[in-house]
Amino acid sequence: MNPGKLIVFTGPSGTGKGTILSQVLACEPQLRLSVSATTRQPREGEVNGVHYWFMSQAEFENKIEHDAFLEHACYVGNYYGTPEQPVNDQLAEGYDVILEIEVQGAMQIHKKRPDAIMVFVAPPSMEELSNRLHGRGTESAEKVAARLAQAETELSHQSQFDYVIVNDDLGEAIADLRAILRAERCRVVR
Repeated sequence: MNPGKLIVFTGPSGTGKGTILSQVLACEPQLRLSVSATTRQPREGEVNGVHYWFMSQAEFENKIEHDAFLEHACYVGNYYGTPEQPVNDQLAEGYDVILEIEVQGAMQIHKKRPDAIMVFVAPPSMEELSNRLHGRGTESAEKVAARLAQAETELSHQSQFDYVIVNDDLGEAIADLRAILRAERCRVVR
């Protein structure tokens, strides 16, 4: 059995990464979503171990000290990270594993795992991104402003990725990600 492919899926907050992934995961049985860990508070409806592993700051920092993460980053005041062992286990079983992570963490993966398939999701415009973030109604105006400022920086990293998907039309964005997965599975040498 061939090992699976590691896919890094990132972009600024509010670009629709989660929405795209939920649709693609529903129709790609070979694809597994890596569950990230975070110190942020759960949003309404989020389940520990399904959407994220929710941890205290002390617990997260302990895992950093023991090198238990494939990548980790501090983003808008909270830690995020990818537990390494579950990813390696699923890849060894032949599953493709997709990491929905922050851009800072994606850059760490790019250095550690140069064979990772790097996919960036961009908004059609900063104005649309602002509308999406404010429309969530889950964060204060200050947090939204911080996410928008961070998005400006993150967008400057697009050229370091293998693929960029502009999420202007959800159906097209889903089709684009599925096309990337299909092409990468057909690739002879990486």
